[in-house]
Amino acid sequence: MAFWKMSSRDATAFKFLFSIVSIYALMSAIVYSVLHMKFISPLPANAPLERFSEARAVEHIRVLAEEIDGRQEGRPGLKEAATYIKSQLEMVKERAGPNLRIEVEETQVDGSFSMMFLGHSISLGYRNHTNILMRISSMNSLDTDASVLMNAHYDSPVNSPGAGDCGSCVASLLELARLVVDSGWVPPRPVIFLFNGAEELFMLGSHGFMTKHKLKDTIGAFINVEASGTGGIDLVCQSGPGSWPSYVYSQAAVYPMAQSSAQDVFPVIPGDTDYRMFAEDYADIPGLDIIFLLGGYYYHTTFDTVDRIVPGSMQARGENLISVLKAFTSSSKLKVASERKSLDVDANSDMVERAVFFDYLTWFIVYYPRRVAMVLHNIPAALFLCVPFFLYMMDPRTHPWLSTFWAFLKGVMHHFAGILLGMIFPVLFAVIRLFFAYPMSWFAHSYLAFLMFIPCSFFGFLIPRAISDRVSHFQGVSSKKIMKVEPSDEARFWGAFGFYAFATSAYFFAGLNGGFMTFVICISMLLGWIAFCLSVKSYGYNSIKSPMFYVIALVPYLLYSLYFGGILALLLIEKTGMMGAIPPPYGFYLADVAVAAVIGIVTGLCLGPIIPICDRWLAKSSILKFLLHFTVVMLAVSSQFFPYSKDAPKRVVLQHTFISAGGNEITGSSYDLAVIDANSIEFVFKHAPEVAKELHVGPSFSLGNAEASPQEAWVALFPISCVITKNGRFPAKANNISERYSQFPHLQTHKPQTTFENGTRRVHLELSLGSLEEIWVTVLNITGPLSGWSFADGKPPAPELPPGGPPSYILRLSGNSDEKWNFWLEASSEEEVRVDVAVLDQRLDEETKHLKGLFPKWSDVIAYTSFLSTYLF
Repeated sequence: MAFWKMSSRDATAFKFLFSIVSIYALMSAIVYSVLHMKFISPLPANAPLERFSEARAVEHIRVLAEEIDGRQEGRPGLKEAATYIKSQLEMVKERAGPNLRIEVEETQVDGSFSMMFLGHSISLGYRNHTNILMRISSMNSLDTDASVLMNAHYDSPVNSPGAGDCGSCVASLLELARLVVDSGWVPPRPVIFLFNGAEELFMLGSHGFMTKHKLKDTIGAFINVEASGTGGIDLVCQSGPGSWPSYVYSQAAVYPMAQSSAQDVFPVIPGDTDYRMFAEDYADIPGLDIIFLLGGYYYHTTFDTVDRIVPGSMQARGENLISVLKAFTSSSKLKVASERKSLDVDANSDMVERAVFFDYLTWFIVYYPRRVAMVLHNIPAALFLCVPFFLYMMDPRTHPWLSTFWAFLKGVMHHFAGILLGMIFPVLFAVIRLFFAYPMSWFAHSYLAFLMFIPCSFFGFLIPRAISDRVSHFQGVSSKKIMKVEPSDEARFWGAFGFYAFATSAYFFAGLNGGFMTFVICISMLLGWIAFCLSVKSYGYNSIKSPMFYVIALVPYLLYSLYFGGILALLLIEKTGMMGAIPPPYGFYLADVAVAAVIGIVTGLCLGPIIPICDRWLAKSSILKFLLHFTVVMLAVSSQFFPYSKDAPKRVVLQHTFISAGGNEITGSSYDLAVIDANSIEFVFKHAPEVAKELHVGPSFSLGNAEASPQEAWVALFPISCVITKNGRFPAKANNISERYSQFPHLQTHKPQTTFENGTRRVHLELSLGSLEEIWVTVLNITGPLSGWSFADGKPPAPELPPGGPPSYILRLSGNSDEKWNFWLEASSEEEVRVDVAVLDQRLDEETKHLKGLFPKWSDVIAYTSFLSTYLF
């Protein structure tokens, strides 16, 4: 429809729409600057010694991620990193004044335990992993005094330089340790800096500290510093046990970044941190888990380099950490383990209950205990139920109680329908788009996801009003005004208010820790309603100024909703690149549907509260057509964009697999190739013909006609192998592998088996890892009548139940590959026990290096060598 042919009502409606869009655009710019730390001025390397300096911290990252060649278990770089960290701590120790006592130590940890990870049972055995520890205390402190633990891991995942994860964490603590000494501050309680060397192998370094170190029971609080990206928001993702750690953070953080709702979401996100060892599995230490969120494109990739660190992020993190550290060491709640256990729970309820808290654009934090939330979060629902009664008391003839209450309930259903359609339409358009385009076209251009899905979500919100107006028009409905406002609009407003009020109460009674979002919506809507009613008196109901006053009154909330929603949407978009290649047909749609649904939810949070008042102006056929046309255009335009770039790489796993028999024989060799998102290997070959040619397949390769890698081929990655579900196997030559290695991994008995009176037999085994030099991990998959073993207190974990296969028990071994592993297995019968051994070696032969180099720059290839062998006992 041409603008010059519009009616005056349509022209006014578009003017109102563009005004709303302008307001949101301005707020989005503010949020973008906050999320990317544009408001922080990083301090240079020559900054005063009593200040945390980002430049000094980044120099540590540069050494760890660039000068040291890889900090993976099994590679020399990990030892180099430990040496560097210890030398830096020794330099700090030398500068300490006479009022400080500083101890630096290097410890080797070993152990064995079982755990659940990603829903899988797993046992782990480890040895000779290195932890570096520094303890700073006053001269009159005792070894038994309650202390604060600052933890970071210095190892990095396979193939990644680990600048963000977790070079940035180590650098933060090194600069923080220097700051403690050079600032002249004497901690009132001891501070322990722990640099653990095996987090990427399932938190082994922190497990070793919590089970073996002499100071483990003196830890009264901890801060775990982590990274799921390269900067931006440094969010408190977990806190506890109890609300004390989050309260300290809320009082002390200079740039608070914390959401209690993150604790509701984190358990469902694939992954874990050392927080688990300190606060849950092996102790109940109160603490914080603080994680860089943005830059997830580079997480666990070769692109996690120093230049990706978001400027300002390290500065904000450092200033927060020193302030919170000082608050922890000064708190009267800091107790050693024995004192925590003896505390009276009733007298210290804040030690056991969780709290509700959220930061407002890192400017300040709102914090209140759960017992206060029990009152606050149920007030809106009570108010919604009382409003019809109040209106009835004001004028019984105009406001019959039951009719008014029923109108409000219809308003709830009306708003719920809009919210539901606001999610359904983006999902529907996402599915339709995939009929003529590749998945994830928005991946390298996150703004496309917003331009694609927000207009159709907004379209869904307006549909109920458009239908209602059309029905009312045909029925010739006329109604009286209430409070000088149209009754339908009043019912819609209170219905929307009731929807958010009931959602707030439901969230609370579900036992979750958030709920603040919908509570703030309710408070903001009340303020907006007052502003709207006053503007109606001044400007009239039909003036466009009246809804604008309502919107302006909601701006503080709307700004926050964009901040909260932006974090959620950007985090998901970045993480879709590693969410797993689910088998078709569902896997093809998963990423687009997930992003569309979440953007629909976020749009509901950001636009939902203004709909009840503004939809009268916006639910016009001309605007609906405009939103629909804009959506169609964006869906068409987005399909022309390539999903990946160097800044948003596609993750590919390249495994050179060798099947070995005995200690020096190779019986088979192949390349196993997999991808970790919705676009299959076929996509890779189509856009990387050099790779297809090298593997002797054409760019028209069809996965359905190719040999698939058996799931057991990926056991070296267990349990991460669960995301590798659709892949291909291609022939490879075992060129000169026997010349490179004199011995391959081999499992054999090293003394006769023992038979017990109850019929149980014990098999004594010796695992030699041969002459391999850069072993990341060894995984044993054991099937048969296993009843016990020499790991994890003699108790095997719950068995894995693979489809079509027998129950199996998984054991991961890591550490010091030149030593043999001696252990025993117990079988409850004479039936054979089968042991499949997979060894992940990080060294590549020249052919595999060549193949890896053929992949385009928009991909990130995780390449390694896997040795597989099978034994029966």
